[in-house]
Amino acid sequence: MGKEFKAFITKGNLVQIAVAFIMGVAFGAVVSSFVNDVVMPIVGKLIGNVDFANLYLNLSGESYPSAKAARDAGAAAIYYGSFINALVNFLIVAWVMFLLVKAYGRLERPKVAPAPTTKECPFCKTQIPLGAVRCPHCTSELGGK
Repeated sequence: MGKEFKAFITKGNLVQIAVAFIMGVAFGAVVSSFVNDVVMPIVGKLIGNVDFANLYLNLSGESYPSAKAARDAGAAAIYYGSFINALVNFLIVAWVMFLLVKAYGRLERPKVAPAPTTKECPFCKTQIPLGAVRCPHCTSELGGK
């Protein structure tokens, strides 16, 4: 049973999936940083100095200076700013994945073989043009036109 498990773990597809998963997690961290540290501050500045990470709807009735303070206090709140960040993060990851799958699909398209321009002479087995009615090599008549 140990040998079977080792064979299963070391199969190429499983290893490739593991590598893809790890790369996906790393890519997600990069995109999260890009969204939170680059995109959202620019969008917030364009909208009017809004920090999306601090947008929340307090349901507890108490006042908190920031969303982080409300979270730390365990206040009941709807943190819609974090949701907006996560949504932008998702859209960027989905767009990049779409582009990757599209590019991969272009590479994997089966090549269409060109239409044949020759046929084999049934007598001497040499290649002759499709329209030939006589073999130029053995001079056999091929019939029809």
